[in-house]
Amino acid sequence: MNDSTSIFNRGINSYGEIDPLSGEISPTANQESLSEEDALWQSLFGDLPASSEGEKIRIWKDNLECLSRWGRGTKLLIAAVEPQNFTLCYGNPALCELAGIQPSLDQPSRGDRQMLLHHLLQERLSERDRQGLEQLYRRQVRLRILRDRYGIDLNTQVGGDEPAIVSFHSPNYAEPRMIEFWVNAAGLKIIPLDPDQDEFADLRLEQHSRPENSESLTNLSTLESLEQRVCWENYRVEGLLLLEGIDVTIRESIRQISRLLISTHSILRPDRFRQINQHLKSLFRCDNSFILSTERDPVRLFVETESRNLSVTSYALDSLQGSHFRQAAEANRIWNVTDLSADWTGPCEKQLVEAGVRSLLLIPLVVQVSGNDSGLARRSPSQSQQMVGLVGLTKTHPHHFHPIDMRRGEELIAPFTVALRQIVQQQLTQFTNIHPSVEWRFIQELERRSWGLPPEAIVFAELYPLYGISDIRGSSDERNRAIEADLIEQFHLGLAVVEAVCAAEEQSFVEQLRLDLLERIEAIQRGVTVDGEVTAIEYLKEHLEGYFDYFCNCSPLAAEAVATYRAACDNEQECVYVARSRYDETVNQINARLRDTWEIWQEKMQKIIPHYCDVECSDGIDHMIYAGAAINPSFSRFHLHSLRYEQLRAICDCARVALRIQADYQTTLEVTHLVLVQDCTVDIFHDEKTERLFDVRGTRDTRYEIVKKRIDKGVEVQTGDRITQPGMLTVVYATNKEWEEYEQYLRYLAREGWVAEKIDFGNVEPQPGVSGLKFARVRILPAPNSLPDLALNGSLSPGE
Repeated sequence: MNDSTSIFNRGINSYGEIDPLSGEISPTANQESLSEEDALWQSLFGDLPASSEGEKIRIWKDNLECLSRWGRGTKLLIAAVEPQNFTLCYGNPALCELAGIQPSLDQPSRGDRQMLLHHLLQERLSERDRQGLEQLYRRQVRLRILRDRYGIDLNTQVGGDEPAIVSFHSPNYAEPRMIEFWVNAAGLKIIPLDPDQDEFADLRLEQHSRPENSESLTNLSTLESLEQRVCWENYRVEGLLLLEGIDVTIRESIRQISRLLISTHSILRPDRFRQINQHLKSLFRCDNSFILSTERDPVRLFVETESRNLSVTSYALDSLQGSHFRQAAEANRIWNVTDLSADWTGPCEKQLVEAGVRSLLLIPLVVQVSGNDSGLARRSPSQSQQMVGLVGLTKTHPHHFHPIDMRRGEELIAPFTVALRQIVQQQLTQFTNIHPSVEWRFIQELERRSWGLPPEAIVFAELYPLYGISDIRGSSDERNRAIEADLIEQFHLGLAVVEAVCAAEEQSFVEQLRLDLLERIEAIQRGVTVDGEVTAIEYLKEHLEGYFDYFCNCSPLAAEAVATYRAACDNEQECVYVARSRYDETVNQINARLRDTWEIWQEKMQKIIPHYCDVECSDGIDHMIYAGAAINPSFSRFHLHSLRYEQLRAICDCARVALRIQADYQTTLEVTHLVLVQDCTVDIFHDEKTERLFDVRGTRDTRYEIVKKRIDKGVEVQTGDRITQPGMLTVVYATNKEWEEYEQYLRYLAREGWVAEKIDFGNVEPQPGVSGLKFARVRILPAPNSLPDLALNGSLSPGE
């Protein structure tokens, strides 16, 4: 390449000056004898060797003649750049005006204006954008070398005319303008300094000049490797490089809005809504925007506020009758309201008018649907269209929006419709807390509905169920004892108040209150239920606590007794809640520790094969597993057996945790453990009308659900004892084949040290709709003393 001294600058210094705005040449003294045209070109090149002068003049002349054809009326932005140092030496009026460099009486001198142009690329463009333009220039040079030296023309195949979009900071605009520049290297001449030097000799590029071989060089990585081979010091580039640009800010704003709309984030997230609103205000020069969701009654209006949250206002669907919203929906086109204050209907438009809105541009978002309309819709004999919502743009003065705004709005209909439809469907469905193993199916259904298709049932067929439960035995009796203890304590506190009043003064009514309290204490000691708990507390509030203000004035002892009573009831429950608090804490700890232990095992089980698992906590925990090819196509019999064995190991670990909790809290609460075996598959489906994520379908599957609900209360036929016992694992099955499989699992558990070898057998007493069940029961062995708490450190078995 040439040195950094600009040929253009040498010409100016020696022979004349060129106005960087107009391109006009002012000859210096030694040019006066030359013709006007000769003075022009010699001013550019100075003293050049005769052999090269004519060629250089021709190249530069062609470039500047091209520039001269573009006057001040054009929107095209033209810049001439010296390829040696990528310095801007000429900008047409459109470019200079955008850059804020305009000739006037107060404008700096011509030399100063030239310096402004020299620094224009550095000041108005980012370093990244400048590098992008230079990369396009180098690609042009590389393609010219391949064409001129080897006859390989790849310009059309590799996008030699590819533009670069840059962000141009103009003082005339608050936001950067997006300019699309093309690099025009047609006026450049690339001269090898040493024709014998060939950096591509080993590649035999002449072979690729044949039409049948030219495609072998179009690979991007191949072109990049060729660029790295170019020995730039061996080439001299002469002429001017042209940058030809157009302002594409509008187009890019629409593209950025579309990108935000079709992203995975909800457009009703405040931060995302704010981004979109900012782009809309810039694109349409409006004050604000809003989204009206109309698919369900009531409709909802979303507007950005100064706070982090959106303002949401609901309106009855019928209130939109006769409104511009309804007219836009029926017309299914961009709707321009020139002066809303002169023509409004209903509370929604009234709110806009009261907020100062005069001009209103409405963009209806309509989709094809089937079935009955549920919102604003327009029907035809062959199809039904339903508006899921609309976007509104507002301005505080009338007659603001023009036909060009309506055309721009049409380009945003499709992305806005997709975005709002997805949000609406997510709000309409009850697809919450979806298990990862089945999430893919729910996403499929959401995508279907987002395009207006009718709902389709979500069904997983032929799944193997694995049910287990760790139940706190005697929890109801324990809670009743806690209730009894708290109530007796509270009634004794109330009795102390009444007795203090009786000691201060004789009152027949107070004496009767004392006798009532004694009778109720005796009744509570005989036993209490949950209903009795509520009744007892209500009695104290109505027949005792209402008199406390009077009792405090009877005597200091009575006031002290009232204070003691109130202090004991000063809590969230507003009653004595000591024994029940200990009970709740113990049960919560049992549930939490059991669940944490199960989750550790569930993580390992998911690695065997993804499957659905639902866990519920009440007095203990129960889990429901569904596994099969409908959830994961890789499912096999091996995966089923592995899951069943891991389920048993997990329950054994839960039993050990329960034993440790019993010792830590010194509680009489005990936990029983049961697994229900069924080797037949079931079908499950999602019913949006129920709270549960899945229900079973079919008579056979319903029978399994009945067994699940009743089996933990099952009793043995011979003895009448419960089939579940604390510290033991009970396996319930129906067929000999099922037992043969689980007999193997119990043998493995005994080998690992989870359970004892002795197995108790029995028959389950028939229940309504359920008969023929059998059970096997083994004792779960405590963890070896040398091992730490498995539930806390994540260990999974005595051998691991």
